[in-house]
Amino acid sequence: PFLTWTDPTPINVGFFGICTGHGSSGEWVIDDENYDIDPLRNIVLDTPDVPSASGEVAWVPSQAGVIPPNAVLGGFDNENLYVGRAQHEGAVIPGKVISSHGVCYVAWGGAEHGKQDYEVLTGSNLQWIPTVEGQVPPTAVVGGTSETGETLFIGRAQHEGTTTIGKIQPSHSVCYIPYGGQELGFPEYDVLVQQ
Repeated sequence: PFLTWTDPTPINVGFFGICTGHGSSGEWVIDDENYDIDPLRNIVLDTPDVPSASGEVAWVPSQAGVIPPNAVLGGFDNENLYVGRAQHEGAVIPGKVISSHGVCYVAWGGAEHGKQDYEVLTGSNLQWIPTVEGQVPPTAVVGGTSETGETLFIGRAQHEGTTTIGKIQPSHSVCYIPYGGQELGFPEYDVLVQQ
């Protein structure tokens, strides 16, 4: 090898980039015996909260911003946002996965919380439909449960030019989104349903 280096205190790097200068040509050869071409191949699917007779949706454990194949796209805020969920304060809360941040953000207790360990929703035959004030269609995808055991559904709302994923808590009649460090409630939102 032309250049090698071993980090005595390695950190978990999810992504890196390499670039050649303007007008130059050539190829990069990355030789790393620890590189795993398919880091998701050993993941065990856990789907206890997702109602699916057809088995077309599943929650895939993830971390470090990894987005599994067939992840459900749910929004946009300068980059794609994916449907995720994470545990927080005794609840399993649906939220937004921002790959470049390496976390799933969930809304709880008036604040936005970034969680490093999370699950990403994968699947097909899903669609977003508009609804209001806590209304949830019978085919809505279950996203988790509150700390008191209330079923939470997957929603999204428009805010400051973004489409941001969050949780629908029917007893509160809103969709809460994690945004800018806050938990924001919206009475008009989209809900994720199975077709």
